[in-house]
Amino acid sequence: MTTEQQRPGDLWGQLVRFVVVGLLSAVVDLAVYTLALHLGLWVHAARALSFVCGTTTAYALNRRWAFRVAGGRNRALGFTLLYSTTFFVILGVNALALAVLPERSWTITLAWAISQGFGTAVNFVMLRTVVFRS
Repeated sequence: MTTEQQRPGDLWGQLVRFVVVGLLSAVVDLAVYTLALHLGLWVHAARALSFVCGTTTAYALNRRWAFRVAGGRNRALGFTLLYSTTFFVILGVNALALAVLPERSWTITLAWAISQGFGTAVNFVMLRTVVFRS
């Protein structure tokens, strides 16, 4: 554990770094989602593919920069288990949002944003308290 992680005020630093990583990962996620949809991929397959791409970006940047912890098999496994669980949750939230939102030009993007926001909140809490805790 680094000196910075030991300070109580670093929760805010981690949160800010996590948000920056999250925004970058979300851009990757949404770009892949949009491209996959444009190429004709089924909406749920497109969401799954985009999630994997965004998650890969998130792992690398969160571990090294947001939480500043060493890697290792246990952390990678914990991250994989967490994000695998979150994967199914965000697919469900995305499908639910698509089912209840009115059919408009922005519906697919809003459903993505709702599922992304929910998954992000769950991931921060679990990464901080379980996966990347020192």
